[in-house]
Amino acid sequence: MSSDATTEAPQGLSFLRKNMEVIIAILLGVVSIATAYVSFQSSLYGGNQAQSYSVGNNLSTEAESMYLEGNQQYVQDSQLWQTLTELRLDIANPDPAIAEAAQDKYDTIYFQSVSEDFGGAIERADAENEANPDFYVDPSDDEEYQESLFSTYGETKEESEKTIKDGDQAGVYSDKLTLSTVIMAVSLFLLGIAAVVSVFRIKLIMGAIGVGIFIVAVIIAAAIPYSPMF
Repeated sequence: MSSDATTEAPQGLSFLRKNMEVIIAILLGVVSIATAYVSFQSSLYGGNQAQSYSVGNNLSTEAESMYLEGNQQYVQDSQLWQTLTELRLDIANPDPAIAEAAQDKYDTIYFQSVSEDFGGAIERADAENEANPDFYVDPSDDEEYQESLFSTYGETKEESEKTIKDGDQAGVYSDKLTLSTVIMAVSLFLLGIAAVVSVFRIKLIMGAIGVGIFIVAVIIAAAIPYSPMF
């Protein structure tokens, strides 16, 4: 058994000696292609990051505009409710002339200025105030009414944050792929040295180290999801 083992080892070394240049050339080609592919994937993720940031920032600006618009409407409705409340007091005035004039003004303002959402809030508030006179409910605090004003803002803001978060993740992937590319470049350097040195032992050591480093780079790159071009 020891004789067979000793004959197999020299045969393996003999094969390497005869074909080392070809093996290293093949390895250089494989590592070069892998480096180009990983670099391409890194650039795709970099583009995805830039696009996500651009879209996310635009959505954030749009969301803020929606919030300002909703808040402006909320302030206007609050002021409108104060006017309607004063008219309601006049409607209850014992003087029929004052009450009738106030009613006409109330109906006109309500028809012209009260939105459907705010009108629903007023109706619900009136019902609650009538059911529980000891506790005043302001229609401006109505949840359905506020949701109608700010729900679009919330959805757009959430989409903006998600898009920017996706951009952050794309940036992380791009950085890891760039690291993998740098490590593969080191592997190419070592394999290049192995290709030109004449001492077989040094050639074998350099090649083995280069392959080992390349495997590490492949493991890092393989952990990153594939990024399609389109």
